[in-house]
Amino acid sequence: MITKHLAAGCLALAGILTINFKTSAQTDGAAPVAVAKVKLETGNLAPTPPMGWNTWNTFQTKIDEPLLKGMVDAYVSSGMKDAGYRYFVLDDGWMMMERDTKGYLVADPKKFPNGMKAFADYVHNKGLKFGIYNCAGNKTCAGYPGSRGHEYQDARLYASWGVDFLKYDWCNTDSLNAREAYITMSSALKETGRPIVFSLCEWGNHKPWLWAKGVGELYRTTGDITANFSQDKHMGTWTASSVMTILDKQPAIRQYNGPNHWNDADMLEVGNGMSYAEDKAHFSMWCMLSAPLAAGNDLRNMSEQTKSILTNKEVVAIDQDVLGIAAYKIPMADSVEVWVKPLKNNEVAVCFLNRSNHAQKLNIKWGDLTVEDKTTGLNLKLANGTYTLRDLWLKKSSGTTKGNFKQDIASHDVLMLKMVKQ
Repeated sequence: MITKHLAAGCLALAGILTINFKTSAQTDGAAPVAVAKVKLETGNLAPTPPMGWNTWNTFQTKIDEPLLKGMVDAYVSSGMKDAGYRYFVLDDGWMMMERDTKGYLVADPKKFPNGMKAFADYVHNKGLKFGIYNCAGNKTCAGYPGSRGHEYQDARLYASWGVDFLKYDWCNTDSLNAREAYITMSSALKETGRPIVFSLCEWGNHKPWLWAKGVGELYRTTGDITANFSQDKHMGTWTASSVMTILDKQPAIRQYNGPNHWNDADMLEVGNGMSYAEDKAHFSMWCMLSAPLAAGNDLRNMSEQTKSILTNKEVVAIDQDVLGIAAYKIPMADSVEVWVKPLKNNEVAVCFLNRSNHAQKLNIKWGDLTVEDKTTGLNLKLANGTYTLRDLWLKKSSGTTKGNFKQDIASHDVLMLKMVKQ
């Protein structure tokens, strides 16, 4: 139970964390059609975290054109596009097991009988952007041809198909230097003259947050996620990380997050088997982190609860805030954490996360809270002003910061508030 412990915890940590609002037509396998030989400088391709959908979490390599066209249609009709999602990304398994005689990648004709350019056109005609997958090694994680030694050839092919996003994995890389391998593909993409968002899926092994700004627009910070809230899943030779395991690795690198260089906490598992509360907590925390949002559920038959999570525009707006500041964690008693995220217009998002296996009672005296963030130079003293509170999941007012705030939080659930100064 949390009563006085909450305020005491905040005050005890006031010297560590503070918040101050001073900031204001190509056939597959043939040579690609000509593309402009203009080298793009580092652009503004992802001023806010990219939002989209990826095939892997639900379908792995079991994909084909009819299934995916149905998914594109559901992407639009479900409200995902209207909520701000834009990228439709094919993960591993879209190509033939070997390159053609000229060294070109070939879309599997059984899976894509009309070729990849035709499928990309279908995606674009729905008002979406098209993404594709490959790997820095000799082979992809599923054993298909990787891009090692073919980076410029592959980049030109992708540009000729109309690719807008490349997810670039790290399997079968042997002794490759990660930074140099990703710089090579980054340069190849820029040489095409087509703006292509570059997603570095290097798993965080070589600390890409230290060097990937300007190389790509987003970079994975951990290994692969699994649809478990707090228990990792052993996969034989490797271990998939739970939502909480990944979340715990983000505070130490939050200062490297921002427009056009996003810490990628991996794809969303919303709708893939966790409870409603866990899905809501998962989505809330990724939005608090300003993380890229890549849904990975079956869009054709998602439940109303799943849809209500993924398309909650008020929560999505927290993720898409133009400041791009990742939230800061304040640990509290009884397995409840408080995460604080500065927003534009001197607003702030606060998320209470209950990691315990039982419900918790909050009793907060807002005036006792002083939160300080030395990383960003921001400072918040709630005793110096009154803020209105809006519950972003209930979509209603929750009063102001005058007096106390009392509410129960279910196990593995969140309370997410937006605060606006009066």
